[in-house]
Amino acid sequence: MKKYVIVGNGSAAVGCIEGIRSVDQTGEITVLSAEKHPVYSRPLISYLLEGKTDTERMKYRGDSFYEDNGCNLMYARAESFDTGAGTVSLDNGQTLPYDELCIATGSRPFVPPFEGLDTVQNKFSFMTLDDALGLDRVLTQESNVLIVGAGLIGLKCAEGIRNKVKSITVCDLADRVLSSILDSDCAAVVQKHLENSGIDFLLSDSAVRFDGDKAYMKSGKTVDFDILVLAVGVRANTEIVKSAGGTVNRGIVVDDRMKTDLPSVYAAGDCAEGFDSSLGANRVLAILPNAYMQGHTAGVNMAGGEASFNNAVPMNSIGFFGLHMMTAGVYEGDMTEEKTDAGIRRFFVKDNLLKGFILIGDVERTGIYTSLIREKTPLDTLDLDFTKKVASSMIYSQKKRRKMFGGVV
Repeated sequence: MKKYVIVGNGSAAVGCIEGIRSVDQTGEITVLSAEKHPVYSRPLISYLLEGKTDTERMKYRGDSFYEDNGCNLMYARAESFDTGAGTVSLDNGQTLPYDELCIATGSRPFVPPFEGLDTVQNKFSFMTLDDALGLDRVLTQESNVLIVGAGLIGLKCAEGIRNKVKSITVCDLADRVLSSILDSDCAAVVQKHLENSGIDFLLSDSAVRFDGDKAYMKSGKTVDFDILVLAVGVRANTEIVKSAGGTVNRGIVVDDRMKTDLPSVYAAGDCAEGFDSSLGANRVLAILPNAYMQGHTAGVNMAGGEASFNNAVPMNSIGFFGLHMMTAGVYEGDMTEEKTDAGIRRFFVKDNLLKGFILIGDVERTGIYTSLIREKTPLDTLDLDFTKKVASSMIYSQKKRRKMFGGVV
């Protein structure tokens, strides 16, 4: 009977469990969780603070998930593994044997070495359920909150706590919000919407030093606050593989089977560096659906099956205070734009292929566009002008629709 060990307990771990069980119904599966919670959906922590969900509805799988899949869930942290002995060493002193190992350790907040950070009493990251619960305990209607970082994490935190505090100021060295996924024009639209919702911004500026509840900014300004949230960025948790001799760049390097270059060791999720088909190169794609698919692929292969995952694309589907947006792919080539009362639709085309898009406002049925990127569909086989306006299967030729859906179309 095979022994499987999964280090981590997020969506990649769930995918890995379900991938293993699709091939092997009897092998022993042990899941190691550094967080003291059953698996939950991390993107929902801002909605928890906003009161739109609760800890029960945040669960990524039901209470019986581990039992139903014959898993042993251990609340312990893996410190190292030995590929020669086939063992994992835990922080509680235990050693677990394995035949197949999946590293799904996710990522952690990146905290720059700010001078005086140790003088700040109420400081938080915003990545885990414990982060959100800890932050919620100190929020009051008189709180003035400073968020360092105008990316996805910082802005979702701002949305989640807006109605619980007096003021929120968000600062970032970048000159725009969501600088990793929006161009300047689209970022300006989102920023205006956030400002109208009560969020203040200091862009092209950031804290360089703290003295208690006062931040000294790069520009020379000072900002007084009661609560500090650090949302500067994240780093993949790769150390356990690197120390075992595996290849690591920004993430753990894997092939399209999610296999590392270590024997019987796989990696999946935010810690892994897989193939981005829109870019044509490897990079970390820290997105929940990707994490699940990588985990599932790893699980199938660990159990002796055959699976590959080589058509991932970066994508984000998010919203702030009722304004929804979706982005995908890379912003290369010629840009065309459709502006309507419903929002902005920007498409990036290169070499007869859709390489990426930014949609703000109207994001209905946009999976069609993601599919065009992922499948590298030649655009001269489509009605491109119609495609930009309407996300519909009607963009495909009749022959293609017959193949996709069968029957007469």
